[in-house]
This record gives sequence, structure tokens and C-alpha cells, in this order.
Amino acid sequence: MILQEVVLNNFRNYTLQTVRLSEGTNVFFGNNAQGKTNFLESVRYMSIGKSMRTSREKELIKWNEDCARVKATVQNGNVTKRLDIILPQQKSKTVKINSVPITKMGELMGVVATVLFSPDEIGIIKNAPSDRRRFIDISLCQLSKAYFYALNRYNKILLQRNTLLKSGRADENSLAVWDLQLVGEGARIAKSRAGFVKRLEKLACDNHAYLSSDKERLTLEYEGFSGESNEEISQKMLDALKADRERDLKQGYTHSGIQTDDLKVSVNGTDIRKFGSQGQQRTAALSLKMAEVDLYFQEKDEYPILLLDDVFSELDKTRQERLLHKIQGIQTIITCTHFEFSDIENIRYFKVNNGTVEYIENEN
Repeated sequence: MILQEVVLNNFRNYTLQTVRLSEGTNVFFGNNAQGKTNFLESVRYMSIGKSMRTSREKELIKWNEDCARVKATVQNGNVTKRLDIILPQQKSKTVKINSVPITKMGELMGVVATVLFSPDEIGIIKNAPSDRRRFIDISLCQLSKAYFYALNRYNKILLQRNTLLKSGRADENSLAVWDLQLVGEGARIAKSRAGFVKRLEKLACDNHAYLSSDKERLTLEYEGFSGESNEEISQKMLDALKADRERDLKQGYTHSGIQTDDLKVSVNGTDIRKFGSQGQQRTAALSLKMAEVDLYFQEKDEYPILLLDDVFSELDKTRQERLLHKIQGIQTIITCTHFEFSDIENIRYFKVNNGTVEYIENEN
């Protein structure tokens, strides 16, 4: 998968900008607050349909403008796709693929597959379980549209169950109807998550050993409902919901389900979510992201686009060099304030200044 061209119109601080990317490494450099991360955000937005920085989508529209637009041309083997997202102030956004509007956001998944790593991504390790669930969910949604739709259905059912609990009108019979729907979707999701973590673990372990010069061993463990079949998992979920019935009714929300899952990350046997150093947590987070890249390649026979936002300032020289070696052959977008990457093949430099991107023929 190669992202060939990106066009931004009134997106963040960009008025109208067209950028043609290299198939290899693309370095966007410049001072802070000039638009480097905004450009990278536009690519991520086209990938998952959401901003990585805000839940208020209208913030993506340039100040005092009525509408933002992002377009991309993507080459996937012999197939070219053109993606167009229009985000008006007063209406819902429109997403088109090859000029045809999509009716479900799941159709967007995988069109521009990306893996993002930024300084904030250390939160995958040290923050709340919701950050680790989000990491798993975004990865799986890009790998499987079926997972995306199952997760959406589960969240809608969970919302309806919680609304019923808060209304004060819930009873055994009314909750039982929602419980059966909830565990049906939940079992599919839990089984997918457990399988994903199992497949990811070896790749993450290999990447971590590489980045740490074989000094550390990383292991992953899915913490959630498990079982050999969907039926077995469904029954465990149903039993948990029944056990929590009184507590759910009293407190007005659902205590059991996949919304409480977590991912345990250990280095040399120590749970680094709580007890790891910042360096260990950062390396582990990067290892998970690189494993995500490898897993996508294993399952799709193509690499996703790697987005590295100001990552090199967070890594020591050894890890920088190892990461640079690792990304050879993967289309990568790097943002930084300065660069020393002249030894990389197939590299293109872009200087970003106040919402304008300028291609630099040969900076070195």
C-alpha cells in the first residue's frame, strides 16, 4: 500500500496544499506549531475516520471556514483508490471512495491503513486499560471490517442496556433480552482480541529484543473473557452479568463485559504497566507498534503506512538507528524539528512553515 498524494483544503492550518509522497521515507521538518502533526493527523483521519487528537471533529476545520476537505490517492498493487472526505460545519461528513459515497464507515477501514506512533502513544502501556483496548480495536478494525461492525453493534447494545439501567425501569426480564444480545457480540469480540494478542506477542517480543539489543524479553497477555468457542465465552459473560445484576441495578451501568478488558505487558517478568521505567514503557510501546506493522503485512501481504510523530526526540541513538533500519521498505511519514537521516534510501524531505509544505530537493 502506497499513499501517493494528499490534498488538504481548510484542514487545520492548511488552506490548500497538495503533497506527493515518496514510496519510502518522507520527512516533514520545521519549527513547532507550523503544521507537521496536522499533516500527519490528516492521513490518520483518512485511515480510521477519527482524529487522533480531538473528539470534536469540527475542530479540524480551519478557523472561520465553512468546510474542510481531505483527499488521497492510494496505490494497492494494481488497484488505485481515490479517497475524498468532506467535513462541513453544519452537516455530517461525507466520505467517497472513487467518487462513490460510502453508506457505512466500516467501508473506510483498510483503504488507507496506518500505524501511528507518537510520544503520547506511551499511554498504551502506562495509562488506563481503555488506551490498550483502543490500540487493539483500531488494529483489528483495520484488519477486519467484520470486527468493526461487531464492535459497533456491541457498543450500541451496551448503551441501550445502560440507558435502561439508569431509567429505573429495568427488571430481570427486560435485562435478559439485552444480555443475550450483548454476550453474542461480546463473545465474537473477545475471541478476536485474544487471537490478535496471541499473534501479536511473538512479533512484539522479536521487535522488543531487537530494539533493546536482546537485553529484555517482552510478553503479552490478554486479560478478558476466554474460551475455546464463542458459546463457551458467551456463557461466561452471561454468568458474570447475572452475578453483577444487583450491582448493575444499584449503580446504573453494566459492570461486566469486554469494555473492561485489558492487555498485560511484561518485560523480564515484570508488569511494566505499573512498575516499568519510562524507558521500558516507551520501548515496549514502540515494539507493539512495530509488531502491528508486521502483523498487518503477515495477514494482508502489504505494509500499512507508518506514521512517526516526533518520535526520534524520545529515543536514544541506538534505538533511533535500529528503528531507521527497521522501517526500510515501509512507506513512512516522519515529523521532526531537525533531521539526520541522509543515509536512508528513497527519502524525500518537506519543510513545513505556517501551513505550507515545501518539497526540498536535497537538504544535505
